Formats: sequence, C-alpha cells, structure tokens
Amino acid sequence: MQDRSPEIPFEHLLRELAPQVLGVVARRFRDFSSAEDAVQEALIAAFRQWPGEGIPENPRGWLIRVASRRMTDILRSEIARRERESSIAEEEPAIEPVEEIEAEMDPEDTLILLFMCCHPALSASSAIALTLRAVGGLTTAEIAHAFLVPEATMAQRISRAKQSIRASRVPFRAPTPQERSERLPAVLRVLYLIFSEGYASSIGSQLQRLDLAREAIRLTRGARALLPEDAEVAGLLALMLLTDARRSARTGPDGEIITLDQQDRRLWDRDEIGEGTALLTLALSKGAVGLYQLQAAIAAVHDEAAQAEDTDWPQILALYELLQRVAPGPMVTLNHAIAVAMVHGPASGLERLQALDRDERLSGHYRLDAVRAHLFEMLGDQGKAIRHYRAAAAGTSSLPEQNYLIAQAARLEQSHRDTSAKPADSESVS
Repeated sequence: MQDRSPEIPFEHLLRELAPQVLGVVARRFRDFSSAEDAVQEALIAAFRQWPGEGIPENPRGWLIRVASRRMTDILRSEIARRERESSIAEEEPAIEPVEEIEAEMDPEDTLILLFMCCHPALSASSAIALTLRAVGGLTTAEIAHAFLVPEATMAQRISRAKQSIRASRVPFRAPTPQERSERLPAVLRVLYLIFSEGYASSIGSQLQRLDLAREAIRLTRGARALLPEDAEVAGLLALMLLTDARRSARTGPDGEIITLDQQDRRLWDRDEIGEGTALLTLALSKGAVGLYQLQAAIAAVHDEAAQAEDTDWPQILALYELLQRVAPGPMVTLNHAIAVAMVHGPASGLERLQALDRDERLSGHYRLDAVRAHLFEMLGDQGKAIRHYRAAAAGTSSLPEQNYLIAQAARLEQSHRDTSAKPADSESVS
C-alpha cells in the first residue's frame, strides 16, 4: 500500500477513477446497470478502507477487482434465480487477472460510456442525470441542484434511467456516426453541467472542484477529437477554457469569493484565453451559431476587458438577447436581466426579473434573490438589498456563497448604521 498524497486527496482519486473502472466493468460484463451498482460498492469499500490502510499501489486495479467480484456475485444470484445451477460453470464468466483486464482498457472507455448513457431509450433529462452520476461522479443532491428539482425526484429519475438501460440491452461499444449525431446534444449538456459544478460547486465548503472542471475539459477535448468539424463541440470547449481561465482569481487566500468586477485580471490564464478565443473564432466561421458558441462569445467579451469598467456591456446584452432566441430558459433570463441593468439601469433589470417569479424552475431560487439584492443595491435601496442578500444566503448549500452573501448584507447594514449616525455626530460637534 502507498501513503495518501496530500496533493491528491483519495476522494478526488476515486472520482477520477470511477468512470474508468465503470467503463471496464460495463464492457467486460455487458450489463451497465449492474456494473454501475458494483462500481458504487467498490467505491464505498475504498472510501472505508483507504483512509486507514493507505491507497493501493494500483488503485484502479483494486477497484476493478472488487467491482468484478461483486459482478460475479450478481451473476451467480441471477443464474440461481433462473434455476440454471447446473450451467454455472459454463455461463459464469471467469475473472481474469486485473493486469490482463487493464491491458485491454480502451483509453476512450469514458467517452464511450458517456455516449452510451445518452441512449435514445432515455429521455434527455434522464440521460443527462444518469451520465452526471456515472461519468461525472456527481452526487444525487448535486444533480438535483443543477436541474432545479428536489433530491428525491432526481433519485427516482436516475433509478428509472438505469432500469431503462438494462431493459434496452444497449451494447457497450463506440457509437456509430448516426448515434453520435443523435446523442450529441445530451452529451454536450452533460459536459457543460459537469464543468459548471466544478467551476462553482453547489454544495460544500469549496467554491471550486478542480477535478470536475478538469475532467469536463478533458472529455470535451475527447469529443472534439471525435467530432472535429462540429461547431458546437468547439464552442463548448471554448466556453470552458475562457471561463476556467479566471479560476486563480476567483477566490482569496481563505477561499472567499472574489466577484468578477473585483478580480485581479493579471492572474487570468492568458494561454487558456488564447486557445478559447481561437476555437470560438473557428466555430463562428462555420455558419450556424448555437447555444455554447454564444455563451463562449459572452465569456470572451468579459475576458477581453483589461479592467471591469472596460467591459462592453452593450455587446453582452446583444448576445444575451440572441441567446434568448436560440435557447430560452430561466437562467438565460436571469443573466439577461443583469446585462439590461448594466446598460439601461437597475430599475430596468428588476423589471425583467418579474417574469421569473412565475417560473416554477427558478421562483424562490437563491440566485434570483442574489441578483435582486445586487440590483437593489445598485438602485440605492439598501433595505431591500439586505433582505434579498439574507434570503439568498439562506437558500444556498454552498458555504463560500453563503459567506459572501452574508458579508454583503452585513456590509450594507454597517453602512446604513454609519450613515444614520452622521447627523447626530455633526450636531454634537457644533
């Protein structure tokens, strides 16, 4: 056994290895649903044993071995249930040495797994949810947050998706060109959500989860290698790079949030910005403009500004208005309202937000309160800004976001107290 490296916590290692192991086990045993269960049990076993015993010399092989043993147990039970005990010796697949299994690993197993999870037997939302769990390693709670639904609802959706995969008997293999075309929108949506959760974690004490963001970028690079002429794949990779470029400037020394307008832009990764801009330029030259290209264009406008006050907000507003026509949705409306406020004033932005109060997907969501708080502060209404900052803080499961929102409310409260005290101090001096 090897000691756990402080630079690579074993939880991150498990998240990185999980889709690789699932790809191997699903391909070897040709049963995705059971393989997913077996790999989950192997991960649980590792989570319990590795902290005390240390990480094995070959952690991937260890997980494959444990998951394969569990799969054999499942197959034995299935054979017994079908009353075919007499043929166990013939039908039960032998577990080959881990070294031989690993030698046969396909480096694109994770991408194949991703496309398989986006099978047409599933609804788009179920396919995305299942892939976020199997490939992205997100928890049910994190996926529920991304979809703006209760955790119990998402748990049922994932369970039904696994049952549908089992019933469809979809083989574990690389998709055909036609299958790639049919499943690509769901695949890109999954990669986008994995990156989004890595860039701004919805749950926990850390704002960013670099393992998720890096895995999303790696998988998107793989998708681009598979589909080099697809403009939306290039647009998504550009969006990730242009956004990830700001990572080092987004938090302070204690992990506190630093908003875009306050960031030290000298810390932005210029290589990522250059690569993202080149990809976006290439994608836009192909003609039809899609969802991810437009979002990448908005990110590029932000990245081009040497300082916050140089940001071309009219151009960003025009891009959001186009985005609303291409891919309307509550989060687009929310961001469009911010752009409206920056161009036409906070009152106009607040007016745009009223439509979201009638949208069940975002009504009562903490992000809506957070944006309202910011716009009321811009308007000079400190009382309403404080109320919405506190409501937003109560609604988020992210500790850094909660701390930031509470700090904003406290700052305004202190400012209000200081302002109220000034007349009395002036009178006493005179």
